[in-house]
Amino acid sequence: MLTLGTVVEALTGRSFPFLGQVITDGAIDSRLAIPGSLFVALPGERTDGHEHVGEAFERGALAALVDRDLPGPWPTLDLRTPPEEAPARAVKPPVCLRVAGTLAGLQTVAGYWRSKLRVRVIGITGSVGKSSSKELAAEVLECRYRTLRNPGNLNNEIGLPLSMLRLTEMHERAVLEMGFYVPGEIALLCGLARPAVGVVTNISPVHLERAGSMQAIVDGKAELVESLPPAPDGVAILNTDDERVLAMASRTRARVFTYGFAPEADLRASDDEGLGLEGIRFTLHHGRESFHVHVPLLGRHSVHTALRAAAVALVEGMPWEEILNGLQNTQSQLRLVAVQGPQGALLLDDTYNAAPTSVIAALNLLAELEGRRIAVLGDMLELGEFEERGHRMVGARAAQVAAELVTVGERARWIADEAARSGLSASRINAVADSAAATDLLRARIGAGDVVLIKGSRGMHMDAIIAGLEEAG
Repeated sequence: MLTLGTVVEALTGRSFPFLGQVITDGAIDSRLAIPGSLFVALPGERTDGHEHVGEAFERGALAALVDRDLPGPWPTLDLRTPPEEAPARAVKPPVCLRVAGTLAGLQTVAGYWRSKLRVRVIGITGSVGKSSSKELAAEVLECRYRTLRNPGNLNNEIGLPLSMLRLTEMHERAVLEMGFYVPGEIALLCGLARPAVGVVTNISPVHLERAGSMQAIVDGKAELVESLPPAPDGVAILNTDDERVLAMASRTRARVFTYGFAPEADLRASDDEGLGLEGIRFTLHHGRESFHVHVPLLGRHSVHTALRAAAVALVEGMPWEEILNGLQNTQSQLRLVAVQGPQGALLLDDTYNAAPTSVIAALNLLAELEGRRIAVLGDMLELGEFEERGHRMVGARAAQVAAELVTVGERARWIADEAARSGLSASRINAVADSAAATDLLRARIGAGDVVLIKGSRGMHMDAIIAGLEEAG
């Protein structure tokens, strides 16, 4: 188990076995501190974690990483130089551990702790589908192995090391989602987590504005496969249906295992069929083996999610019986969920985030469902130079699927304009400024038999539409 002594050893290089108190978790929000946790006092835009160390201790935190002396009754162990044994023995938790930088300290502890464990790590990155692939892959692996996954979207330079503090000697596998915003970020995460298996979902212009170019996104995602150990231990699992991802085969020392619909894929899907809210059906091919699979995931794009999970399980040595059982009995809570709306309407809540690829995938699911189809689509943010083109791509598909279209925000007006150009009647298109206006419009227009897809970037607060319509229901 991770102990206070291990934390101090990671930060100083000296052993303090008498500090045997167990660290149960990590937290950067004092409100989420639990008994035994390590609180990391990070400076923030709105508040500084150092102002909340006392609250974290009140909630049971065992120690806090700090970068300054704090007023209060708690002892401080200065780890900027290795402490002598006698002062360290005198320390009784809760205790402040002073380091040069708290984020660097957290990463050092996480990387050191991982280095002491024999767990095999699977890293997952890509523009779209990381979280759903992580959840399903972990669920399938759990049919055989004790498996950790990073919760929610804790996939960056803060969230991933926090997740790693939950690792124990009992874990056999860890499935870790890795996000990308700037060059070098995934390389940093790989340096901490040391993945043996890397999965790349796809490449699209998500966060293009921040990354600067599509090539920067490709290079950033490729840091995962570049960080893998050489074959046979390392395995890069790549999507044959995305040429940018497939080209990463030349950038890794690991064994390459491919998945997709392409005939040359090592793990291939065919005969896929969307069953609406009943999930998806397809045939899975591997070598000379074929299996008919029904998976309770929404949308035909979820075939790729299932392929990734099956590929991870295959390279980790699981038999097909366990893999198929895990796929077909998944309880994964994906981000797109169906909820009841006012007057018997069905709401498809996909409000977590949006990029052209994921919005088109959601529209494809909408096309599979019976009823009057209404698409409520908000601005897609951080698309950079792809901004107008991406919105217009969505508008063209919306015109083919939706009986009515509601757009939310200034950028989404490109969606409305392109939908009209593509043949959707102007009388069936409404462009509004914000989520409140969209909620008012929908309350008056939707009813029994309507299927309403609601999707947009998080900054557009599309979840407020769901909340408002559920209240009306």
